[in-house]
Amino acid sequence: MKIGAHYLGNGECEFTVWSPTLNSVAVQILQPEQQVQLKPIADGYWQVKVADVYPGTLYRYRLNDQEAFADPASQFQPQGVHGASQVVDHQFQWTDTGWAGVPLESIIFYELHVGTFTPEGTFNAIIPRLPELRELGINAIEIMPIAQFPGDTHIESALAYRNWGYDGVYPFAVQNSYGSPSDLKRFVNACHENGIAVVLDVVYNHFGPEGNYMGQFAPYFTQTYKTPWGNAMNFDDGYSQGVRNYFIQNALYWLGEFHIDGLRLDAIQAIYDLGAKHFLWELAEAVHDFSQGGTWKRHLIAESDLNNPQVIRPPELGGYGIDAQWSDDFHHALHALLTGDRQGYYQDFGKCADLAKAYQDTFVYDWRYAPHRKRFHGMSCSDRPLSQFSVCIQNHDQIGNQMKGERLSERISFAGLKLAAGAVLLSPYLPLLFMGEEYGETAPFMYFVSHSDPDLIEAVRAGRKQEFTAFHYAEDPPDPESAETFLQCKLNWELRHQGQHKVLWDWYRQLIDLRKTHPALQNSDRNSIQAISDEDQQVVIVRRWCESREVIFAMNFNSSPVTVILPIQQSARKLLDSGSQASEYLSVGEEVVLQPTSLVLYEGEV
Repeated sequence: MKIGAHYLGNGECEFTVWSPTLNSVAVQILQPEQQVQLKPIADGYWQVKVADVYPGTLYRYRLNDQEAFADPASQFQPQGVHGASQVVDHQFQWTDTGWAGVPLESIIFYELHVGTFTPEGTFNAIIPRLPELRELGINAIEIMPIAQFPGDTHIESALAYRNWGYDGVYPFAVQNSYGSPSDLKRFVNACHENGIAVVLDVVYNHFGPEGNYMGQFAPYFTQTYKTPWGNAMNFDDGYSQGVRNYFIQNALYWLGEFHIDGLRLDAIQAIYDLGAKHFLWELAEAVHDFSQGGTWKRHLIAESDLNNPQVIRPPELGGYGIDAQWSDDFHHALHALLTGDRQGYYQDFGKCADLAKAYQDTFVYDWRYAPHRKRFHGMSCSDRPLSQFSVCIQNHDQIGNQMKGERLSERISFAGLKLAAGAVLLSPYLPLLFMGEEYGETAPFMYFVSHSDPDLIEAVRAGRKQEFTAFHYAEDPPDPESAETFLQCKLNWELRHQGQHKVLWDWYRQLIDLRKTHPALQNSDRNSIQAISDEDQQVVIVRRWCESREVIFAMNFNSSPVTVILPIQQSARKLLDSGSQASEYLSVGEEVVLQPTSLVLYEGEV
């Protein structure tokens, strides 16, 4: 069942809402004022067609002849989360008819936050930067959630809305401070013209705390489970079929109306469903059916803390059929080696053997005992292709989880940044870069919000302080409610042309180009990679091959030079060296000197 307000043309609009436990629902048109009763149809849905309703019209639903609320499937909230919904006309002049998408195994993700990526913080402001991202080699932009979230509407500027996006309460509504639905389409269209796919981060495990009126309409929530963010969504209790349809329709809405190429599913471990057919299975089925009727493949990528390959196995093998999933173990293993962090979940990592296992087996914890979790965790994913996993060294969470939102550029050496880039981009997995990483952005990415409820503001501040109590910092974390916190996170985009920032940008570009062109680096066969480690020397060596071509790269995490012998089959030629010291050509058995915190890559023949 298609839900929401659908403009049919000629001043006619069809309104459909799911409210299975209510006695009456009426649509309240605000311009010009009129109220029309919806008629009950099958399975708890209400529907009516209303004349003299045009795009831009504001409306609410009056429930049981009492209070009125915005549409749960609102497509635009021009007055914020507490205001009325607006009728949207989705006609748009697309020019991407020749767009064929980006194959999953070729994707290089670039995660960005719309509000801080440019000074303006809008979809339109991103468009002029697309050619440089294309030049860098990026072929997929992943935008953090854009579902309408709260803001301080007393402020007459873009500063009114400051949020990471995970506090959204209208999953169908384009965030009003980022632009209109047409602006988002213009951005997607421009991305496709530049050969760049668009992946949208969507949140199907909870709603934000402010402006959340979903429970007034229907049993969207269940008391059976709890999430870290409040009540769990009702995917398997009474009336759950309407909740499942709501989110499936949401996915198809973004893919259809906005030509979105893929969805990143937030924290699926908090999507609880003990039914015989898990919601994720049903969602993947619907998205794949949609793809088969289109001209290019759409993808679902799950953020998962489960280390469970069932998420990405096809249904015929007992899986959910999701296309790919994040692998945090790779990040944690690499981060622990580069920074020395051992707090929190990093206590489960810190050995070179962990990173070698992450290259070879994907999951470091594949039903091993995890000290931080105090239990066994994960499962082997040896039956899944390496191209079904996405890895990174920085993303919004991993930076934001630092008390002051410090990026790696503020925590490790320039040599370490080059080593980190090589470790990710030479891996067999789908790499994800976080905006600004490619040139060593110095601005932090702190946690920031804007709420109108004083009690909620204080609760968020207290929660943020509590989060870092165990780390025994001498000062409090930055105030998440402060506009200054948000402004400090804006990118210094001009840095990419300066000094070492440009050197790093060129290094990233070189790595991406090599990844796209070398046969051994394009091969994601799990049987074509070998990784070994040396704890004494703090070295990880990875060998990848394809038919007669091979590459071998060695990573030195030691603060001193080390000497190694690479397992080459024949003489090899150097392709990359972050330390600019190793020999150009290498014979079998010849020693290689690795500079401190460096990476060197050779190619040869098998």
